[in-house]
Parts: sequence; C-alpha cells; structure tokens
Amino acid sequence: MVPEKQQMPYAVAAVRRHVLVVDDSRAQRRILSLALARGGYRVTEADSGVSALALCRETAFDIVLSDWMMPEMNGLDFCRAFKALPRDGYGYFILLTSKSEKGEIADGLDCGADDFLAKPVNLGELRARLRAGERILGMQSELMAKNRLVGSTLSELQKLYDSLDRDLIEARKLQQTLIRERFRDFGRGEVSALLRPSGHVGGDLVGFFEIDSHRIGVFSVDVSGHGVASAMMTARLSGLLSGSSPDQNVALTIDVFGQRDAHPPEEVAARLNRMMFEDIQVEQYFTLAYADINLQTGHLKLVQAGHPHPALIRKNGAIEYIGEGGMPIGLIPYATYERVEAYLAPGDRLFLVSDGVTECPSPRGEELGEDGLTRILQANQGMENPALLEALIWDLSTHFGGEDFPDDVSGALFLMKG
Repeated sequence: MVPEKQQMPYAVAAVRRHVLVVDDSRAQRRILSLALARGGYRVTEADSGVSALALCRETAFDIVLSDWMMPEMNGLDFCRAFKALPRDGYGYFILLTSKSEKGEIADGLDCGADDFLAKPVNLGELRARLRAGERILGMQSELMAKNRLVGSTLSELQKLYDSLDRDLIEARKLQQTLIRERFRDFGRGEVSALLRPSGHVGGDLVGFFEIDSHRIGVFSVDVSGHGVASAMMTARLSGLLSGSSPDQNVALTIDVFGQRDAHPPEEVAARLNRMMFEDIQVEQYFTLAYADINLQTGHLKLVQAGHPHPALIRKNGAIEYIGEGGMPIGLIPYATYERVEAYLAPGDRLFLVSDGVTECPSPRGEELGEDGLTRILQANQGMENPALLEALIWDLSTHFGGEDFPDDVSGALFLMKG
C-alpha cells in the first residue's frame, strides 16, 4: 500500500500518460489514483474487470494497473481480453497481486501481462515499474513513427516505381520498333531477326539492310550492361546501321554517280570504334558481328568484334563456327579488326547470335556453349528460318528451366536460297 503522505517524484515529461486503475477495493483505487495523479498521470478508475474492459473499448489507455483477485472477471481474464482488443499503440499491463508462486507468475506472463507489483504496493517499486513501462511505450511510439515514415517513403517509392515501370514498358515497345522488320525475303536469300530482352529494355540489337541490288548487310550487336543506358546505346547504333537512312549508315558509301556501296566489314568495325571514343564518349562498349553477303555468288565477308562466333549451318547439317574473335568496340582506342571470308551455297545459313544464347546457364550453372547450340540447330535443321528461331527459344527455355532468361537473347539468321 502506498503511504498517503508520500509524493510520486517521477513525472512524465514528454507525454502525460493515461493510466487505468482497476480494483474492486475503492480504498486501494483511491490510494493508487492519488499517487499517480501527483506523478503527472491522467487517471481513470474501474471497480471490476468487466467495467474496465468496457472502458478500454472506448479509450486507448497507455498503462493498466489491475488487481489479480476480483469478482466476475479476475485480473488474468481481464488481461487476456485487454490484449485482444484492437488498438494502434501498445498497452502496458501491470498486475497487482499478493501471489508469489513462480507458477502463478508464469500464468500471468502467459496471459500477456508485462509486469507485476506485489501488494501492498511500495512507492519506489511502483515508480520503477512505471519507468520501465514508459520506456517500452516510448520505444513503441518511436518505432510506430519510424514505421509510418517508412510506410510513407515506400508509398512514394511505389509511385515512382509504377511511373518508371510504365515508362519502361513504353520504352520496350519503342525499342522493339528499332527492328523495323523481323523477316525479309530478298529473292536469292532471306533474313529473320530475333530479339528478346531479359528485362523491360535490353542492350541487344539485330538487323539487316540492303547495300545494293545484290548485296545485303546483316548485323548483331550486344551492348555492355543492361537497362536504360544500354537501350539508349542500341537506339544510337540502330541509327548508325539503318537501312532506311543510308546517308547516316556508317557501313554504306555513295559514289559520285549516286551508286551505293559499302565499306569492308573490318573498316565498319574500326569506324564504329573511333566514333565511340571521338563522338559518343560513354563508359560503354559493345560486341559486333557484321556480315556483307553477296546474294548472287554467296560470297560472305564478315567481321567479329568480341561477339560469339557466327555459325555456318550447311545444308547437309554440318555446322562450322567462323571468326577471329576480335576486340569489343569502344574498349581500346585504335583497335584493328580482321576480315573473315566464306561462301554460302544454296540451302546454307549464317547465324549471328548473342552470348545470351551461348552463355545461357542450366539450373546447375552449365552454359549452353557452342556444343549445345549445335545440338539445337541440328535438331531443328529442317525448319524454315522463323520456325527455327522459335524452336531455339523453346529449347533454350528447356535448358535454362524457364523463360525469364538472365541475359538478352538475340540473333540474325540468313538463308542462302540461290
């Protein structure tokens, strides 16, 4: 019991906490209420667990001091019901009891009580228990404030993400338009293009353009990295290798008579490399496979700049990988590139493919490699170009174990019809 003449020296500085005192003894309630009021608390009294529970449904009390032994509803049952009430903040519950058995104390903890006070109540102990409760409530309030801040920040971030996601979806649509044609029949030969970004936007680019009436250019590009920066670079390169704007195409030339021709493939790679250092000047590089194909003779002139080795798919099913490897473009100034030449007979194909295919991993981490690509190409040898590319995606997803490939998948497939 708290002596009447003693004062509560502990006062709440920041927040005037609301305390509910529950006891069926009016005298006990008044003694505790006076002591708490002197300590700076707002105090409400209840004479039973039932009436206290009704008050708690209307008011979110910060601290509850409840007697254990009461008629109708004892302190344990009241504590369980109090803890089950919906509320925003935490309610600190202290049981007042003359019980001292460990089993009974454990029962009190199991029902949700935060602390205990032995009766008669000692002022110093009451002050210590309240201080502990204040610390818990203070930390809980601070945590709630931080959670609200985090929630608000996450909400803003979600809005930004949704906006960015919508922009990236539109950017993906725009990037797909960089390949104006996925298929073209040139009469003596035909080209099919495949482009499948691993994310919203990617860093791969494939395409083809007409050099003159009997020659075409076919290319495959893989820009380093992923995301928006890589996609913007592919957009720039698309303009530099466009067949619809021959005056801007770095591969094409026009003589004094207005006749179109093309630079040798190795010179195209060197020109692009110089542009990366002198004009574009970004911290990026890209790999390239570019072929100049004569549709009349089947003569193939090709440059490989860090790109996977192009595949020659012979009509009889044999597959050869050609190229000199070469340095990626934009990595070393004044790099030089070597030309590779070959011939395509009617029925032969040339496949320029990105490393998203050859380096695609299995669930065990094993890359597909040239051997795996060879197996896929030979298994689908009898298909036409568009169907073969679809089969490639299907078989690649089987190898990977899903369709969300870790890297962009792209390729340009040329068939020599003769």
